Amino acid sequence: MDTRERLIETTRELLWERGYVGTSPKAIQQRSGAGQGSMYHHFHGKPDLALAAITRNADELRERARTAFDGPGTVTDRVTAYLRRERDALKGCPVGRLTQDPDVMADPDLRRPIEETFSWLTATLAGLLAQGRADGELDPALDPQATAAALVAVVQGAYVLARAAGTADLYAQAVDGALALIRPHRQKENH
Repeated sequence: MDTRERLIETTRELLWERGYVGTSPKAIQQRSGAGQGSMYHHFHGKPDLALAAITRNADELRERARTAFDGPGTVTDRVTAYLRRERDALKGCPVGRLTQDPDVMADPDLRRPIEETFSWLTATLAGLLAQGRADGELDPALDPQATAAALVAVVQGAYVLARAAGTADLYAQAVDGALALIRPHRQKENH
């Protein structure tokens, strides 16, 4: 891994662990093994490096979600695959956690990849749910946009519950609850 990549990967880790304020240039340099000159050769400063790290986290979140959404099976199967994919529930979402960081949210450039990711995620889920409704898999009364927003909120809120209680079981319980809310909307095979 070259120096630029080490800096980005280290910043991703530190942002997830400590947030923006706790991720100092000195901490980045120490953990990555890169000198100050190398850091400023590749990036204009901490905000530029943080943007690269946040963008990478956002891109990876979208790619993992896309894998589930584009997978085999019914719409419900694909939504289930997304909700139940392997996550470190106690560590939290590397993108969602940054919404609690006032310095990130106050900076339009740092906030942008977070906003874009959650907008994409909600819109993609809404599109899947609309497809399921159009195909007769889901109840015609289901509101795809509202349901998609609720599902994204469940995932992010489930991280919070799991971290607060110190157990991933609460994450799994929240996901099971969300899936139970969708299942009654499935159309019966024989009308």
